[in-house]
Amino acid sequence: MNVHEYQAKGLLREYGVEVPPGKLALTPEDAAAAAGEIGGTVVVKAQVHAGGRGKGGGIKLVRSPDEAGEVARSMLGMQLVTPQTGPKGKTVRRLYIEADTAIERELYLALLIDRATQKVALLASTEGGMEIEEVAAQTPEKILQVQVDPLLGLCDYQVRELGFALELEPKQVGSLVKLLRGLYRLFLEKDCSLAEINPLVVAGDTVTPLDCKLSFDDNALYRHPEIRDLRDPDEEDPRERQASQYDLSWVSLDGNIGCMVNGAGLAMATMDIIKLEGGEPANFLDVGGTADAERVSHAFRLILADSNVKGILVNIFGGIVLCNLVAEGIIHATQSAGVKVPIVVRLDGTNAPRGREMLQSSGLGITPAVGMQDAARQIVTAVQA
Repeated sequence: MNVHEYQAKGLLREYGVEVPPGKLALTPEDAAAAAGEIGGTVVVKAQVHAGGRGKGGGIKLVRSPDEAGEVARSMLGMQLVTPQTGPKGKTVRRLYIEADTAIERELYLALLIDRATQKVALLASTEGGMEIEEVAAQTPEKILQVQVDPLLGLCDYQVRELGFALELEPKQVGSLVKLLRGLYRLFLEKDCSLAEINPLVVAGDTVTPLDCKLSFDDNALYRHPEIRDLRDPDEEDPRERQASQYDLSWVSLDGNIGCMVNGAGLAMATMDIIKLEGGEPANFLDVGGTADAERVSHAFRLILADSNVKGILVNIFGGIVLCNLVAEGIIHATQSAGVKVPIVVRLDGTNAPRGREMLQSSGLGITPAVGMQDAARQIVTAVQA
């Protein structure tokens, strides 16, 4: 789960990290009032879950409350297109009015989970303000990394070594130590999966987060209702939001073959084999290891809500889940939703023969398949025909 910049900075303040003064604005009048209250030159920032906002016209420097109101009027409701939004862009519904900050240098800073080492990785670079993927591709030697043992925590000496490697002055290093103490505590206590500050600006004796992105582990949100309440449904794909209500994992894609699979690994393999056979998957959909008839029915409705879907491939391996229950759900969903596209089903595992028999005798034209490749080949052929 992601949050907006203004929400992330609010959390940073709670953990003792100094950030520039700023206020949320939902209307041009709010923006003008916020600019007047902050005083001086301010920055009007579009609040969407995407980076590169400045490149798309989502960040503007203004010098008066009236100008802030005018800029807000043009920015609210606009479709902001950035390298991370795709061509459709995102609708701007919120603005953050923030005090202008002096900038001498821009750095990059991030905390994330390194699953390979089972530690927290602290990344830093002198190339602040750039996409970290570009830095990694073009100048990987400029990315510094510190491995933090979660049992020991982030030690001040690690931050000092990193600060001097970033060519900071001693007082600036002291400011970095204070910042990272708070950021690391926030990262652990709120179950973050990513905490990214880009850019981290250097001016005078201090380092200051100019932008901040926080992502939280969805599986830990039950422990943090205060974080869950920060969710902005307008920033999420409606189908992904609907899928989460039924404990389904969904990602929208651009193809025409709907996929319903149990298990993330099997789902990725299913998409790969569809591509191998010349087809294009329309979605990633993991119904989970305990899929029952009701969940399968919901999954079918999600797939069929996509008008681009011309066929459906169901690929279920019954370990925990019973294939006959999956077959029951497929039959029920096909009947209730009035499915008019071809359906190919591969069932294997617990009660698979019984499930296949149910599908064959349903009279609904559902095609059973033997093995993944046979299933992919059949659905691709049916869709192309």
